[in-house]
Amino acid sequence: MTEALETTPEKESADEGHLELREEVERAIVLALDSKDHDKVRELAADLYYADLADLIERITPEERDELIEIMGDDLPVDVIAELDVAVRDDVFDEFDTNELAEVVTELDTDDAVMVVEELEEHEKKELLEAIPPENRNLIEEALAHPEDSAGRMMQREFVAAPEFWTVGETIDFVRGETNLPDRFFNIFIVDPAYHPLGVVPLSHLMRSSRETKLQEIMQGNLKTIPVEADQEEVAFLFRQRDLVSAPVVGAGGRMVGVITVDDVVDVIDEEHEEDIMRLGGVTEDDLYDSVVDTTKARFAWLLVNLGTAIVASVVIGLFDATIEQIVALAVLMPIVASMGGNAGTQTLTVAVRALAMKEVSSTNALRIIVKELTVGGVNGVLFAILSGAAAWVWFGSGALAMVIAAAMVINMVVAGLAGAAIPLALERLKIDPAVASSVFLTTITDVVGFFAFLGLAALFLL
Repeated sequence: MTEALETTPEKESADEGHLELREEVERAIVLALDSKDHDKVRELAADLYYADLADLIERITPEERDELIEIMGDDLPVDVIAELDVAVRDDVFDEFDTNELAEVVTELDTDDAVMVVEELEEHEKKELLEAIPPENRNLIEEALAHPEDSAGRMMQREFVAAPEFWTVGETIDFVRGETNLPDRFFNIFIVDPAYHPLGVVPLSHLMRSSRETKLQEIMQGNLKTIPVEADQEEVAFLFRQRDLVSAPVVGAGGRMVGVITVDDVVDVIDEEHEEDIMRLGGVTEDDLYDSVVDTTKARFAWLLVNLGTAIVASVVIGLFDATIEQIVALAVLMPIVASMGGNAGTQTLTVAVRALAMKEVSSTNALRIIVKELTVGGVNGVLFAILSGAAAWVWFGSGALAMVIAAAMVINMVVAGLAGAAIPLALERLKIDPAVASSVFLTTITDVVGFFAFLGLAALFLL
């Protein structure tokens, strides 16, 4: 019994016959392209694992890229397409007509085909789907009907299932004789006649059991199923928590409609991690291979926000311009207070955002985390107050100035610890992605508090 539909050729395994994309291999291929030695290009490129070949295509110039693809022709593995960065993939697709692209997508696994199609513009997507054979098109359109970043988008529609009354021998014979099975699978899913998952039999258990043993005797019950609309982050969290290799995806009525395997989850974890890192830096996505114009436009909005926060900090400084004019040393020392607060806050912020992403923060420990970071900020504030105060005393010979910068350091470090922990938690409660907005608020708070505390104390005690 199987729900496996159209399967694709098995991806070539990375064995000893494949070269790694070392720098010398990359240089050799580029030199062969420059010298028009097509035979050498084919020889070297053919020995690369498809993921390494995708890396090579991304790194070389667009002209070299087009030439390499033309030289390889039909020898270019279709799995390379799924591994390419979106911007590079768009450039590669420009070299294909719609029918050629449809052939490539048809050869991909369904989850990879969906990933490729969903990145296209709407008119390109429509043209491509019309060119894809109906049986493949239906699978892709069904996946695209699910929300973006959902289990329905990332699941494989090919899986192996069996009834619980089958024996181990019957199951092994079926797997050996059936040709319409997934290329790779790790578990046999046990289902009832309505395809409701009842349990799972890992292949390791299957192979260790006698042929007469019934599947219901060795299956693992209490199977965790994944709703088809579940967010991919929830899926990744489930795999990490339960140490899963694969898990069934269920649709309406609890019917099994697909399976998610750990290799799909690794891609999701990598994608989510990259997304959070990019957003913390004010970049919406990886734009390494985008054009200068597109990259500039994407980053402009974030820089504009930062300009606004910088102006707020400058306004605070402007309130104490008379104080700075009388004590020039303040202009020399005030960046230290703001910088230390910003760095301390960023440390706390990074830990908090990571904890939220890993679901390590709940209502039971949120307050404890804030108090801890507040305490850490206070202790570090005192330690660095001593260091900065001593440096200011030696530098300018003023004990009063040393006390002012020390007090401002403690205040800003405490506020930085509090803000670094509280801001992500507050944004999460408001359903705002902490990775996107936290750094803007944190930078503004530490700058404003740092400048205001230092210059305010100076105006109060030094003048």
